[in-house]
Amino acid sequence: MKSIAIAGLLAAAVAAPAAFAPGEAAAQDRTITLGFAGLMDRRNRVTLPPINLSVGKPLADAPIELVSGGYYQIEINADGTGELAIGGASFFRNIWINEVVINDLEVRPIGLDSFEFDAAGTIEMSFIAIRPGQYEMRIPGTSGDTQKVDIIIR
Repeated sequence: MKSIAIAGLLAAAVAAPAAFAPGEAAAQDRTITLGFAGLMDRRNRVTLPPINLSVGKPLADAPIELVSGGYYQIEINADGTGELAIGGASFFRNIWINEVVINDLEVRPIGLDSFEFDAAGTIEMSFIAIRPGQYEMRIPGTSGDTQKVDIIIR
């Protein structure tokens, strides 16, 4: 009897989409649809503005706002003007990384600390935001506000 009740609750949870309250994250007002792929259903994936690594230029135009439980994809681009890295260990520890794609090679890491570009290139990362908080990704060894991007998980 317990297994039937639990199965019924699970079926109801999967069938009913989870909705976010309006205004909770202005750019993220949407309904999450749970299908066979769960949270990682393509309809749930939000493509974020890219982070651009270039000597003397800001990483991003504005902070990145995420919703816990949301599925995201982001590109990190380097233009090759210098050997640049971007670190964000505290951010990487509070998300679940689905995959990192580098030159059409898919990597499914357990954890990350940073990315380093020796030449021009693009890294594409898909992930699920987990723990709410304020995080940053920054060029290691820098202290300027333009050399970091703030990330907020609500």
